[in-house]
Amino acid sequence: MSHIDGTARTFVKSLRTAFIVGGILSIILGILILIWPGRTAQVATGIIAAYTIVAGIVYLALGIFSRTKGGWSRLGHIALGALFVIVGVVAFANLAAFTASFAIFLGVLVGILWIIEGAVSLSVVGQSSSRGWTIAFAVLSIIAGVMLLFSPLWGAFVLWWLLGISAFALGIVNIVRGLSFRP
Repeated sequence: MSHIDGTARTFVKSLRTAFIVGGILSIILGILILIWPGRTAQVATGIIAAYTIVAGIVYLALGIFSRTKGGWSRLGHIALGALFVIVGVVAFANLAAFTASFAIFLGVLVGILWIIEGAVSLSVVGQSSSRGWTIAFAVLSIIAGVMLLFSPLWGAFVLWWLLGISAFALGIVNIVRGLSFRP
């Protein structure tokens, strides 16, 4: 029985550590976003660009060295890999412009998703047990989505700012969870 107690204690200690470390990292991310929103967005875009280059190299290698794929599949992998590498290199060549373009793209994407989410919510009002809340959610979602479509860069900035605040707040909550976690 003591082995199980020891294992449970180790597990709880690991969870506590994970909550605390995750919380500290979340607070750091939140602070970076709030203090240096542009630079932090550029770093995030740079990470995405680096990932894109690595993914492109993997696709190129799959297309070039694969012995089991057919000709069209290999050609597709090579084309996709080349496109990924080109996009990653272009992103690094002008990181500030790519960051702004990426922010606009995300603002438009979120706007479209919110409009669709609102329309879908309106379509299920009849089955909802809380019709008023469902209608309110749908209308707010559609309005927010339209606002994002008309000013996607501003909307992306606001969403980025909210992400910073959320990351900071959730980091504090995770640290408190970790410090107060009991078996």
